[in-house]
Amino acid sequence: MAEDAAVRCTGLVRRFGPRLALDHVDLEVARGEVFVVVGPDGAGKTTLLRVLCGLLEPSEGDAWVAGRSVRRQPEAVREQAGYVPQQFGLYGDLTVWENLCLFADLYRVPPPVFEQRARKLLDDFRLGGVEGRLTGALSGGMKQKLALACALLHRPQVLLLDEPTTGVDPVSRRQLWRNLYDLARQGITLVVTTPYVEEGERANRVALLHRGRVLACGTPQALRDSLPGVVVEVAAQPRARAHAVLRALPEVRGLHVFGSRDRVWYEGADAEALRRALERDQVRVESCRAVVPSLEDVFVARLSEA
Repeated sequence: MAEDAAVRCTGLVRRFGPRLALDHVDLEVARGEVFVVVGPDGAGKTTLLRVLCGLLEPSEGDAWVAGRSVRRQPEAVREQAGYVPQQFGLYGDLTVWENLCLFADLYRVPPPVFEQRARKLLDDFRLGGVEGRLTGALSGGMKQKLALACALLHRPQVLLLDEPTTGVDPVSRRQLWRNLYDLARQGITLVVTTPYVEEGERANRVALLHRGRVLACGTPQALRDSLPGVVVEVAAQPRARAHAVLRALPEVRGLHVFGSRDRVWYEGADAEALRRALERDQVRVESCRAVVPSLEDVFVARLSEA
């Protein structure tokens, strides 16, 4: 295992009966890295995190978190990893402070250091002054920050967050990412899952996960650069006919709808060749231009290849 690896998966497989939730996953995350796993519902994101935090045993392969094997040392893994699940995992009928006390007991945080740590975390996440408020009465953003504080009480080396921005308003989402970057600057390794492809742009590196398989992994820029050909944005009418013409062209490797326009993964000479092909079939082209690929374009392309 590389010296700077905080998380490593080798041939990681997890089955639920006949269903393959993780399909020979190989990943490595460096210490202090913000690593984002992007995938749709059912891709295996939650299963991956549950294996990494020692809650699920691998069916095959192994993973290491802060040097501890999830297969052979699950208790040691839980001492080094903090986990924030997708579903809100705190008790709504307890106060903020009571939830912190509960997690301190679960993580065996010594009482002499608990209060100092808890006060600092409340200040860091701008939750000072709400210690006596019932957790169920907090806003979605405040609940998410409290869940982070609880997961950090035992000073983990690795923090695993399952879709932390789902259902959070845009302002709270930006604040949450600022908090995550602050944690990374402190040396904590972050593994974050999300269904939102654009959030991969915030990562040091990103993995694209689909049906339990890693389709691609690298920096956002490297993934965009890996896409062969060009991405062409097309606005044309009638749209259904335009789709039929484009999909029939051998140089078109993929097409997906992007609002009122279409994004075409194209390995031909240039965008004007697409325009000419459409116009030959009596399709009215409003615009046709090459654009900088996005991570969504890369994901769609990798899905097409798979």
